[in-house]
Amino acid sequence: MKQKRTLGTPRLLGIVWPFIAVVLFQALLGGVSLYTLSAVRGYVAGESLWSKSQKDAIYYLNLYADSRDESIFGKYQQAMAVPEGGHELRVALDSEPPDREAARRGIIKGGNHPDDVPSLIWLYLNFRHFSYLEIAIDRWIEGDAYLVQLDEVAREMHERIIHNQATDADMARWKARIFAINEGVTPAAKAFSDALGEGSRVILRWLLFTNLATALGLIALALLRTHKLLAQRHAFADALQLEKERAQITLQSIGDGVITTDVEGAIAYMNPAAEALTHWKAAQAVGLPLAALFNLLDENAQADGFSLIEHILSGQLSGSSEHAMLIQRLDGSTVSVTLVGSPIHTAGKVSGTVLVLHDMTQERQYIANLSWQATHDALTGLANRREFEFRLEQALLNLTRQPGRHALMFLDLDQFKLVNDTCGHAAGDELLRHICALLQSGLREGDTLARLGGDEFGILLENCSPESSERIAEILRQTVQNLHFVWKGRPFVTTVSIGVVHVAQNPTTLESLLRAADMACYMAKEKGRNRVQLYHVDDSELSLRFGEMAWVQRLHMALEENRFCLYAQEIATLGHVETGGGHVEILLRLHDEAGRMILPNSFIPAAERYGLMTSLDRWVVENVFKIIAQCIAQQHEAPMAMCAINLSGITIGDDDFLIFLRQQFVIHRIPPEMICFEITETSAISNLASAIKFINELKGLGCYFSLDDFCAGMSSFAYLKHLPVDFLKIDGSFVRDMLDDPINRAMVEVINHIGHVMGKRTIAEFVETPQIEQALLEIGVDYAQGYNIERPQLFTTDSLLCRPSRPRPLLFKAPGTFR
Repeated sequence: MKQKRTLGTPRLLGIVWPFIAVVLFQALLGGVSLYTLSAVRGYVAGESLWSKSQKDAIYYLNLYADSRDESIFGKYQQAMAVPEGGHELRVALDSEPPDREAARRGIIKGGNHPDDVPSLIWLYLNFRHFSYLEIAIDRWIEGDAYLVQLDEVAREMHERIIHNQATDADMARWKARIFAINEGVTPAAKAFSDALGEGSRVILRWLLFTNLATALGLIALALLRTHKLLAQRHAFADALQLEKERAQITLQSIGDGVITTDVEGAIAYMNPAAEALTHWKAAQAVGLPLAALFNLLDENAQADGFSLIEHILSGQLSGSSEHAMLIQRLDGSTVSVTLVGSPIHTAGKVSGTVLVLHDMTQERQYIANLSWQATHDALTGLANRREFEFRLEQALLNLTRQPGRHALMFLDLDQFKLVNDTCGHAAGDELLRHICALLQSGLREGDTLARLGGDEFGILLENCSPESSERIAEILRQTVQNLHFVWKGRPFVTTVSIGVVHVAQNPTTLESLLRAADMACYMAKEKGRNRVQLYHVDDSELSLRFGEMAWVQRLHMALEENRFCLYAQEIATLGHVETGGGHVEILLRLHDEAGRMILPNSFIPAAERYGLMTSLDRWVVENVFKIIAQCIAQQHEAPMAMCAINLSGITIGDDDFLIFLRQQFVIHRIPPEMICFEITETSAISNLASAIKFINELKGLGCYFSLDDFCAGMSSFAYLKHLPVDFLKIDGSFVRDMLDDPINRAMVEVINHIGHVMGKRTIAEFVETPQIEQALLEIGVDYAQGYNIERPQLFTTDSLLCRPSRPRPLLFKAPGTFR
């Protein structure tokens, strides 16, 4: 909806157009009136000439009759030419169409001035049937009839006289006719003159009335227009007053200071916000120069070389951008503001300036708070990781400019999760605040303490010798150890593991320093916690950890690029034939970036340490199930082998993995009895409850389980009766040397015997020679696996199709062959 216009600038044409229209109409009416009066005057003058000429013609014709003088007859003809001209005018204009040229000649002949020709023709054609003019024309026609008769008498008289045929009787007859014509034409001429005069008077009165009416209309219109202009003026004044009041209220209400001055800088107005900013009252400040209120400073608190008014008039404080400045009040206090100024133009000239000041105190405080929050930890108030890395980077940059030695520390609280788990996060937060205070108290002024994560801290000791940094690290460790933290009556022992890296002029990067400190801290925890671990470049343990960390990204990339592959190795029966299919173990391999084959012992430790084993186990299960599903779909008649899949200890404790397995059995429609999961003895015992739950869940579906590397960790046989596994895999370290080491052979025999007593079948690994296979057969081991049985082959659907099983050939012992 269009908003109604309350106040606008009236346009000149909108004000004067009625007057212009009336004046134009009055001028047009006056012109028409004058033109009409001129035409009437022409007819009146013509009538006068016509009347005089007809009298002269009668006179000269009578005189000619008495004197028979030809010059007198010439005068008659001259006098008669005027009425004849009027007659020709009337006849020309009464014709259809009117003959204007003939009428013009008649008017000239009748004695009128040539300038009167257009008006006389216009009046006759447009007012021919006007009452008085019509009467006058009728009298004109009547008079013209007498004059025609007079001219006929004149012609007859002239003809007879010039031929000496005129008698006295003719003269008497002619004079009598002339007298009669004169008697008849005189009333007609008078009636013509009276009608023409009366018509001219009527026209004059009509024109006078019209002009008076127009004048009265102009006066009325002027009064109405003036009244409207006065009403508009009052409306403009009211609207202006309303806008002024609104502006005053707005200026009184806004939070920005507004100051107006004249062109010389004398203050004309200040709103309350400006009073609060300058500590001046408007009543006191009006008339004073602007410089009396405050000084204008730049951001560095330096006095500005130009006056504020000069800035505004030069356009330097225009509203196109904010100008951050400081204003210094008379009491010496300063406040940060943004300025916007503009000159005030009146009638095209600068009459003053307006200055808007916005107090930036709250904004600056807000920005400072945001900046602090962006670089500090909310819980402890310490620098955060981003700020810590920035300061470390600056310290490294300073080393390139001047020599020096710094130290970098990573601190990780030991068993901090125990506090959160047992007493809640409130207790953990309180402990962190206590420890931060202790750590800060043990540092020098200028050292940086930062919280890098949940219970991880970083310390940057700038310009600190190696001896001092190690001493500070040990003091911090002891300080944390001596903290007696009690939460709701429950005491906690606090310790910290610290990794220290010395930073010298040797070229290094931020990433390598952080990685070295993190690795040193990790090694401190690996070695038993509550210790300080110093980083050495040639430390073999650290090198191993660096290698494992490098594997993490490579494993992620390998999973994304699907560069893992599966191999299968047969697990053969010893000494007897089992019904059903065979038994194969699925082995994982990796193709590196160059396509080389990588064995599991190169990347499995890194995957276990950095939490990637579950992802690898999921990949193996999913791809094994896909190949089994393909083989089932091909509907082979030969029996299919059971697949043994290795699972890590982390995986068997993951409830989500158990859900994943159930989904895979459903998706690929795999018979559970075709799957045997292998778990190591150490992982099973370290997660005994989870392992038992995991095994029971899947055995309930029909799966089998094998306990791998049994006795490798020298664990107690007591654990075995709690694990419902189907197979025991005798660790290869016993099998490989069993022919040369009686103890290893005895271990194999004991494990095999106990396994059979508990109803479990045994599998021997690392069967690499026929002699080892023969010895295992003699002991009674159920299955053998190793290079002597089969080398690992790429896992395909063919790997699942087993050849008919047959007993392994017995080797007879020759003297001196075995011990």
